[in-house]
Amino acid sequence: MSSIEGGTAWGLSCAMTSEITFAGGRAVQANWNDYEVLRMPQMPLVDVHLVDSGTGAPGGVGEIGPVTVIPALANALFAATGQRIRSLPLARHGYRWA
Repeated sequence: MSSIEGGTAWGLSCAMTSEITFAGGRAVQANWNDYEVLRMPQMPLVDVHLVDSGTGAPGGVGEIGPVTVIPALANALFAATGQRIRSLPLARHGYRWA
């Protein structure tokens, strides 16, 4: 469950602010101090519930946090605003952490 919570934080970071840019043929973001990620005080409460599929087949949840939270957030913004966003990070479109 912790991996899903951490993946959700990473996915929110990627969706909102994280970005690699280049200047002069090099990445501008050289380390974590240059690469904006979600901080603990910004992290929303995440309540994870795993549901048995009932198939009896072996399986797991893997790293689903980052790949599910980004489209979910973009779709929620569309539902709230009517604006489709087709590029990330969302900060480029005027969205900020509350």
